[in-house]
Amino acid sequence: MKFPQEYTLKQIATIINSTYVGDDNFPVLGMNEIHVVNPGDIVFVDHPKYYDKALNSAATVILINKEVECPQGKALLISDDPFRDFNKLADYFNPFQKAKKAINESVEIGEGTIIQPNVFLGNNVKIGKNCIIHPNVSIYDGTEIGDEVIIHANTILGADAFYYKKRPEGYDRLKSSGNVVIEDQVEIGAACTIDRGVTNSTRIGKGTKIDNQVHVGHDTVIGKKCLIASQTGIAGCVVMEDEVTLWGQVGIPNGITVGKGVQVMAQSGVSKSLEEGKSYFGSPAGEASKKFRELAAIRQIPDLMSRVKKIEKEK
Repeated sequence: MKFPQEYTLKQIATIINSTYVGDDNFPVLGMNEIHVVNPGDIVFVDHPKYYDKALNSAATVILINKEVECPQGKALLISDDPFRDFNKLADYFNPFQKAKKAINESVEIGEGTIIQPNVFLGNNVKIGKNCIIHPNVSIYDGTEIGDEVIIHANTILGADAFYYKKRPEGYDRLKSSGNVVIEDQVEIGAACTIDRGVTNSTRIGKGTKIDNQVHVGHDTVIGKKCLIASQTGIAGCVVMEDEVTLWGQVGIPNGITVGKGVQVMAQSGVSKSLEEGKSYFGSPAGEASKKFRELAAIRQIPDLMSRVKKIEKEK
């Protein structure tokens, strides 16, 4: 998330009531998660295991729970609870805005677009030309939709990320301040859910087609001309390159990259990144040809066991 203007390190420290290491006027341009940070961004880290990753990332301001040596050209914000203070910044720069009506006044709708009854369009939603938004679709604040997009009934775009920190008293939610971007000529089936990014955009590429009852997690980027079949679940921060096909009930965990042109067969569970241009099957998913040979071998086990028993009896 980029701030509306440049802030100084001292100003940010004042907002969250923290100490800092660096020049008072050190520039701060935004805040992001570790996988999408750029120079000028704040990134938070609250576990020693990830200190080096955060300190060596592209982020130039590190919100951290220990005073460590500050890398050259960077600054530190010292906090007893970086998770909490990251949420404070999210609330400060992108506070929740109550909707005043079903289709808010700040919504932009392109020429030729059809909005069916009982659709909810939140604040600052943008919808392009010649789209069809079917009944009972809910589109949360800040969502951007391109031209010639079809969204079927009961789909929800822009719900908060499923991202929690476990504390003694329960789970603390990391607040979402990103959005959802749907590019041109995308079709989304009925009862789908696409969560917004924590600080960046969850993006569906041009020409991608999504079946009914599909979930896409926060900050996931899906490429162009992909096909995603029913009941597939894609976790947050996944990268799917162009022309990927996922058949029904595929599961993909956080942080996976699926290469261009990959096909994942039905009911497969992906456990690691997949190389482009190959077909995968199984749980954990492997190259389909190898998995089918393994299954064929497994089917031969009863016959092999009966042969062994017969040999033993003949002895």
